[in-house]
Amino acid sequence: MRRRLKLFFDGGCRPNPGRMEAAVVVRGVTHIFDDLGYGTNSDGEWQALLCALELAQSLGLGDVTFIGDAAEVIRQASSALRTGCAPHAHAAAFLTLATAIPEVRIRWIKRGQNLAGIALAARHPR
Repeated sequence: MRRRLKLFFDGGCRPNPGRMEAAVVVRGVTHIFDDLGYGTNSDGEWQALLCALELAQSLGLGDVTFIGDAAEVIRQASSALRTGCAPHAHAAAFLTLATAIPEVRIRWIKRGQNLAGIALAARHPR
């Protein structure tokens, strides 16, 4: 039995609001996305999820779980997957991209366990 592939995603901005950035980790490789426009931390989290979906498509992945630490984004994206309804532009973009991947799941993980969040934090040492 083949295991489902996990894609870790995290996004944010510096300052808040500010320039958005995102990281996606797949198969141990970190992909960084800079200059995603201007927005809030929430916008950055959505952008990270969209980057993860686009990356999964470009790699031809079909049975994946997207894992992130932004509880509100996970809740809204899960609801959009379940209902097919998109209450805002980020969710609509998510649904459009998600329909191109055969098996999409999304789940929440603690921030300290999010490999993409760890990669982003390493870019900005305190």
